[in-house]
Amino acid sequence: MTKKIFLTEDEMPRKWYNIAADMPNPMPPPLHPGTGQPVGPDDLAPIFPMNLIEQEVSTEREIAIPDEVLQIYRIWRPTPLVRAERFEKLLDAPVKIYFKNESVSPPGSHKPNTAVAQAYYNKVAGIKRITTETGAGQWGSALAFACCLLGLECKVYMVKISFQQKPYRRLMMMTWGANCIASPSDETQAGRTILSRNPDSPGSLGIAISEAVEAAVSDPSGETRYSLGSVLNHVLLHQTVIGLEAKAQIEKAGDYPDVVIGCAGGGSNFAGLSFAFLRDKINGKDIQVIAAEPTSCPTMTRGPYAYDFGDTVQMTPLLPMYTLGHNFMPPPIHAGGLRYHGMAPLVSQLVRDGLVEPRAYPNLDTFKAGVDFARSEGHIPAPETSHALAAVVDVARQAKAEGKEKTILVNFSGHGLVDLTAYDAYLSGQLTNYALPEEEIVKALKDLENFPKP
Repeated sequence: MTKKIFLTEDEMPRKWYNIAADMPNPMPPPLHPGTGQPVGPDDLAPIFPMNLIEQEVSTEREIAIPDEVLQIYRIWRPTPLVRAERFEKLLDAPVKIYFKNESVSPPGSHKPNTAVAQAYYNKVAGIKRITTETGAGQWGSALAFACCLLGLECKVYMVKISFQQKPYRRLMMMTWGANCIASPSDETQAGRTILSRNPDSPGSLGIAISEAVEAAVSDPSGETRYSLGSVLNHVLLHQTVIGLEAKAQIEKAGDYPDVVIGCAGGGSNFAGLSFAFLRDKINGKDIQVIAAEPTSCPTMTRGPYAYDFGDTVQMTPLLPMYTLGHNFMPPPIHAGGLRYHGMAPLVSQLVRDGLVEPRAYPNLDTFKAGVDFARSEGHIPAPETSHALAAVVDVARQAKAEGKEKTILVNFSGHGLVDLTAYDAYLSGQLTNYALPEEEIVKALKDLENFPKP
């Protein structure tokens, strides 16, 4: 039995896959918050370079990967597809489990797939520096890595609670030459406004986005742009290299998944693995696609589908998405990086269309799945990835109860070697489950009452 399925560098995908070309129902357009009209390319130009804006609005099925991006991808790509035989034995269920190991990248996660692409497109557009936000630090470290290799300056606003809890992600960014700032900060008007209301704010991705966008658009030189690590169409596009490789690999193994699983915070790694297979589902293939999120931030499972801002200070366009409200403040818990208030519009539309099934899992279930995986397969998963592994356990139990054989494909989106403080909290019994109270959701959604409806 083949344990690992490899592709050669010559077999790497040369094009990204754009699911917008095949969706049964197109998503509603992003709206300008001032006019209420669909956002045009000129509206986005102060934030993103035009070459990425073109990808954001594209409905072309395939977009060529530039040679310079492919050359950097070759540092770690193609990534292996691995049969998790020991985990299968532990679960004692009629399942075959394959995991796509994205943890082998230098920053240790899937995030460089788009970080490298975005840094490249900014560079060729003449941009000198990039600002961004990060939660648990996977995205910030990936963009720092990409900017380092492509010769761009990088400034990262890191959610304050993660800045404090995850010093090694911060040090990774600094090692690659990035400037990492705890958010909310006193460097931007957005940060100062938040701190005036709550000096002890633990921060949120929405706040950090506001700071990073403000820092980009207020640069008088015009040589700074903003970069986002998830949610937007072009980000999800770049991640599809994962699923395209995985599809070729599992076919090499003479197999095909019954179930495809990824964790979902903003949607990037989930989309990266699943979109290539969702194309088959749209064309009639019988396949289950599960997006796993935390009960502490249940965007898809308990949030409404609505127009909302992508950031707290309302600087972004209004996006059609499942959301907990742009003022949502996640509890300062170890929930990996899956704490963003909204879900990618593309993924949200696929959930609405019944093509993607969201499931929410509590802290203790995710960490138990992560520890069980580590003790059987050896790889210590990032807390984010452990949500996907909890879904694998869930599907395996169901298969056992029904007596049905299933082949499961899961995205191992990152390793947990710099997240061991979270494992310490779990292993020492300090970690607890947390389900977001309904009153918190009701309060957060009051801000959406007067917004347009998708």
